[in-house]
Amino acid sequence: MSEPEEITTETTEDGYALERGLVERVLDAVDATDAIALDGLLDPLHPADIADLLEQISGPERRGLLSLWSMGIDGEVLSELEENLREEVIAFLPSAVLTEAVRELESDDVVDLIEDMNDDQQQTILDTLEDADRVAVERALSYPEYSAGRLMQREMVVAPQDWNVGQMIDFLRSHDDLPDQFYHVILVDPGYHPVGYVTLGKLLGSPRAVKLTEIHEDSFRTIPVAQPEEEVAYAFNQYHLISAPVVDEDDRLVGVITIDDAMAVLDEEAEEDILRLAGVGGDESLSDRTLETVRQRFPWLAVNLVTAILASMVISQFEEILTQIVALAVLMPIVASMGGNAGTQSLTVAVRAIATKDLTGSNVWRVVRREAMAGLINGLIFAVVMGVIGIIWFGTPVLGAVIAAAMVINLVVAALAGILIPILLDKLGVDPALASGAFVTTVTDVVGFFAFLGLAATLLV
Repeated sequence: MSEPEEITTETTEDGYALERGLVERVLDAVDATDAIALDGLLDPLHPADIADLLEQISGPERRGLLSLWSMGIDGEVLSELEENLREEVIAFLPSAVLTEAVRELESDDVVDLIEDMNDDQQQTILDTLEDADRVAVERALSYPEYSAGRLMQREMVVAPQDWNVGQMIDFLRSHDDLPDQFYHVILVDPGYHPVGYVTLGKLLGSPRAVKLTEIHEDSFRTIPVAQPEEEVAYAFNQYHLISAPVVDEDDRLVGVITIDDAMAVLDEEAEEDILRLAGVGGDESLSDRTLETVRQRFPWLAVNLVTAILASMVISQFEEILTQIVALAVLMPIVASMGGNAGTQSLTVAVRAIATKDLTGSNVWRVVRREAMAGLINGLIFAVVMGVIGIIWFGTPVLGAVIAAAMVINLVVAALAGILIPILLDKLGVDPALASGAFVTTVTDVVGFFAFLGLAATLLV
């Protein structure tokens, strides 16, 4: 067997992407059933990089790798995998390997790992946990999906509010069951209600006699256990939190959420919005099978077909003039394309602003006016450009005037549709990222074609 290769961890021109050629060397080791070489390639990698590698190879290649390196998979690698791929990997792993991997994880990661499993699979994992860990995971699973209760971890450091720095430091030094990572010591009253927290930096930098309440952080705030996770992530981002205690209905401390979990939610929400704006399922990934990809994309392609038929019906009303003036058919795609792009620009800004709560009732009409004015100014500029092009290209000043007027009308309407449609959908309780695109496209196509062909029928015939 070959000697393990040394893997460098420094960045290259590709940033933090996997080293070029690494995937090929890993697959060569798998083909040669060279477990030693495979260990040498994978062991130095961060769990996130191993997860990336597993996501970049095909299903058969992935199963071959796991068969040869199944004992190398640990809980951190599983927690880094995309949800759909994680289910595939878990189903392939031997029970003993899966059990050992789960035992290494903190409670929030265990919940994230097993919440989408069926009852039998969940029970198998729960049975391998220690009693305290099992109770914590079962309690978390009892909370609504995508809530703070599912996101929090039970491992935390808590102290009575009347302790001083010396007592806290002695407590930390005398306990070997502390969380692997924590950022604050949470202060509680006798009823176990959180009243503040202290950073480790202030704790270590203060004299022993100082009361913990004298060095607590001003940023302290609690998170209700049933609060939706996107609201939790917004709070972390808005108030620059590092961690936050989670409380139940009686304001008693039940867990803590840390910044890594909150940022993961923010990343997922942003990715979901981008995919949905393109008419793609919010949880689609490169590791999905072909049929799964088709299933997620088909519905919105079908909706787009319906909207395209509506636009075609508008065009059909002007069939006679189109047969008389072929130039109109040449210029129609320009009108539709410009309107569609302008609508998408406004739509993207609006959807993101709604998601980040920057677009509110207090500023909505100012933003609408801004978008309308931007559409008008852009429309006037491109109207001049296309008017000149129309005159030079076809030698007809009236045709240039028609496309110029249509350009102004369509860009103004596109800007308004791009901002107003997501606002309306949000008011109706519909995810604006999911449904806005089809409606905006319909409006810009229908209005653009109707304005262009209607003006042409009026002025050119």
